[in-house]
Amino acid sequence: MKIQIPADVPKGMQKEYEKNFNLATRNTGKLMLFAGDQKIEHLNDDYIGTTKEGYKISEDDADPEHFFRIASKSVIGAFAGQLGLISRYGRDYKDVNYIIKMNSKTHLVKVDQAEQKSYSLVDFEDVLEFKKNSGLKIVGIGYTVYIGSENEAEMLAEAGRLVTWAHQNGLITVLWMYPRGRAVKDEKDPHLIAGAAGVALCLGTDFAKVNYPKQEGMKDKERAECFKEAIKAAGRTKVITAGGSSKDPKSFLQETYDQIHISGCMGNATGRNIHQRPLDEAIRLCAAISAITLAGKDVAFAYEVYTGKRKFSL
Repeated sequence: MKIQIPADVPKGMQKEYEKNFNLATRNTGKLMLFAGDQKIEHLNDDYIGTTKEGYKISEDDADPEHFFRIASKSVIGAFAGQLGLISRYGRDYKDVNYIIKMNSKTHLVKVDQAEQKSYSLVDFEDVLEFKKNSGLKIVGIGYTVYIGSENEAEMLAEAGRLVTWAHQNGLITVLWMYPRGRAVKDEKDPHLIAGAAGVALCLGTDFAKVNYPKQEGMKDKERAECFKEAIKAAGRTKVITAGGSSKDPKSFLQETYDQIHISGCMGNATGRNIHQRPLDEAIRLCAAISAITLAGKDVAFAYEVYTGKRKFSL
């Protein structure tokens, strides 16, 4: 697979960039990202009790090490989490590819109280030191930008610098691109999501994580068709979709298939749909998602992987 290396990757770092890109995408060019950054984002709401949709959260999920057990035992591209989280468990799970999530905020401050903002928790130099000293497979960094917030200028500036610094050091980048703030009337508007994907391209990132568009009365195939606007707007930046809240596994796998095979997106970033399940089920669902995302398998095949009737590995 030929990799398009961004021009801000120095010649001496191109092999390092290729190595990290191939590790994260499992040599497919597509990204199956297991998202574990919500320990800050949603506090403990996602890890105990029952979801808003009525799904019981597995008791396994109360232990943060659940993330790492899943990531090390199933088929994923990379696991995304804050540096501090990864530093506490990473040495016991050195086989996992890691993406350091640079910024995070809690969900306590609502838009009607203050405009959304989220700045880096650590400096980029801290990431380089961590990569060097820990011996872990740090393949890239991630950062959230809230398009439409009054604070977007600061986040855009920080994201742009981080993408450049990461590329200069051979790391890949993923930008979480979420329209949010009082100026945003509909966060799931297809045209607005396409705009956010285009901003991600202009920031130079390798992957843009966006929400799957949704409007009232829109059918599943219509969602997949309208999502094509975002894929085109992102150009050479690869779009991946946020998994969102817990769903029925078969419906989730069908949605994943449509996003890739109808819309043309290049992967997904899934958190709650994976980690809220017991360990064995979470491992099987990871493998099922990767079967569609990384190997182009159909929903029937992936569902049999999820139910344990088939095995899948890369």
